Amino acid sequence: MTTPSGLEALVNGAVLSPFTQLRKLLGTTPAGHSNTIDLTIGEPREPMPPFVAEKLIEAVSSYAQYPPIRGTAQLREAISAWAGRRYSAAAAPDPEREILPINGSREGLFLAALPAAGRKKVTGTPAVLMCNPYYSAYIGAALAVGAEPVYLNAVEQNGFLPDLDALAADKALLERTVAFYLCSPTNPQGAVASRDYIARALALARTYDFMLFCDECYSEIYSETPPSGGLEVGATTADRFSNLVVFNSLSKRSNLPGLRSGFCAGDARFIDQFAELRNMVAPQVPGPTQYVSAAVWSDEAHVEANRAAYRQKYDVCDRILAGKFGYQRPAGGFFLWLDVSKFGGSAQATVTLWQGAGVKVLPGAFLAQAGRDGTNPGANYLRLALVRDATTVGEALERSVVVLA
Repeated sequence: MTTPSGLEALVNGAVLSPFTQLRKLLGTTPAGHSNTIDLTIGEPREPMPPFVAEKLIEAVSSYAQYPPIRGTAQLREAISAWAGRRYSAAAAPDPEREILPINGSREGLFLAALPAAGRKKVTGTPAVLMCNPYYSAYIGAALAVGAEPVYLNAVEQNGFLPDLDALAADKALLERTVAFYLCSPTNPQGAVASRDYIARALALARTYDFMLFCDECYSEIYSETPPSGGLEVGATTADRFSNLVVFNSLSKRSNLPGLRSGFCAGDARFIDQFAELRNMVAPQVPGPTQYVSAAVWSDEAHVEANRAAYRQKYDVCDRILAGKFGYQRPAGGFFLWLDVSKFGGSAQATVTLWQGAGVKVLPGAFLAQAGRDGTNPGANYLRLALVRDATTVGEALERSVVVLA
């Protein structure tokens, strides 16, 4: 199927959210268990930091003022300090010039395409590259700016990351590329890009003058080794953060998806352009949200407790899924990416699990598009979000194994 170009595809149903597709797939199909378990939405359910409510009360009076579009100095300094602790002092962005708070990473990832498309003149149709499977904000952003979304299949043979060798060989594509969305740890496969991989992607961005957007929203959830990040890599180069912007948020790190608090950091010139754009068309991050966020970025105790809870869930997965569905303990993030090619593919296996086990999962095919080779890299996979407690996760997996035996 040929995807309509531009905004047409967003309004005529040619491109739908994976959750809309799931609702259509299951329809009125009854669940096969009285106690259903939903593992579709990546909504963390671990405890949020205990001081959040108190901090909101302390800052409630700031609802009476318009908050600064560039964020408070307190918040920007807290983010910079966090990056310095997480990576290195050299990787800490300048809080005055290289950090911009945003209303959750999704808003930033979408709107950043506007200045990315505006800063580079290309011959022909501009291109926006994205890892495939992708986050829906990427494709929405590409279509909104009239760019061609280019799906770079992230398959097992390439460590579930886009093939940079193949990309580097396509000079014609790179010359019209305005942005490259790279997610690490990846959603949904849980793969982590190495420092060398990020450095190579950044080198391509600089050679062809496009923006590398590193979506690092799962950076603080990992099994063993802390994932590398764009700021860490950029800080080691002569050009520092040029052509690089990193996006992160408190949704996954701190179990605060409803706070809608994130940031982008990197290329000072781009951040300045993006801030001006947001000053014209985007809402400020509310004052109390900024106040709370500064405190949350400054605390690591709750983050380590969060990681410990996910490690417990990974242990459950190791026990139940060993040797099944191509299972690998994810290096980062909180999703499972299970191979169900022997069970009719992702859509059929999803219906089977719902009808037979009352377990709701997301078909991998709904998280991706046909790539440049014509194949959908999610067609034979299921995504399961490990957001429930370890006992519930274990029950869902045990039911699934029985039904798909």
